[in-house]
Amino acid sequence: MLNIELNGRVPSDIADLQRLTSANYGHFTSMQVRGLAVRGLALHLARLSDGNEEFFNYRMGIDDEQRLLALIRHALGDETDASVRVGFVPPSTRGAAPDILISVSEPRDDTAASPLRVRTDGYRRDWPAQKHAATMGLTYAVQQARLAGYDDALFVAPDNLVSEGTTWNVAFFDGDRVIWPQAPMLKGVTMVLLQLALTMNGTPWTLRPVDAVELPLLAGAAAVNSICPAQPIGSIDGMPFPADDKLVSLLRDAWESVPFDAL
Repeated sequence: MLNIELNGRVPSDIADLQRLTSANYGHFTSMQVRGLAVRGLALHLARLSDGNEEFFNYRMGIDDEQRLLALIRHALGDETDASVRVGFVPPSTRGAAPDILISVSEPRDDTAASPLRVRTDGYRRDWPAQKHAATMGLTYAVQQARLAGYDDALFVAPDNLVSEGTTWNVAFFDGDRVIWPQAPMLKGVTMVLLQLALTMNGTPWTLRPVDAVELPLLAGAAAVNSICPAQPIGSIDGMPFPADDKLVSLLRDAWESVPFDAL
């Protein structure tokens, strides 16, 4: 399954193809669709609206949101379960509203993989609050981590504060509560939904700065994104975390309580 549509049609014009492949500018959100529904749909729409104001000086209204949902349904066609990426890219006509690029691919299993071996990296994304197209730095960080024998990278700023992973937020556990780092980073939809769900089910959690020197004192760590809400992290810079990490079960239980929103 693979479908890509630009403003509701498959891009075939050579000018459109040239523009899409050469202009690395825009923003996006990624979601897992199940039964034509998405967890946190309002948060995805809010992210796209914020990105349009930031990068295109364009404010989305209710009509824009309804059109966007119709374009997502059109791109899905007969598919009810899928991975969907919704992006806004520069328009072909100067001064017009940004174009909408939607790609549909196979749904991703949210089952956690083997615990990740992560190393810290000093990179920080440009415009960290936005999910945007400038992803080469992320890819480079992953590549360098793998060349060094790790699976992925966790970003630590010059002030030694932990922020986020390459394509994921990070959650820690101190034995009593879930800890989310407070730093310039992307407020991932899955992270925000988990925070709400943890509150609703009475699981203690906090948002605070996390200094990298604290990492050896913590009882667990997990990567969180739209593909997997609780991917265990087995080690950071070679420092292992317990194999029976309670954090993963807390996050997984919270995630199962998050409702779906119809597209």
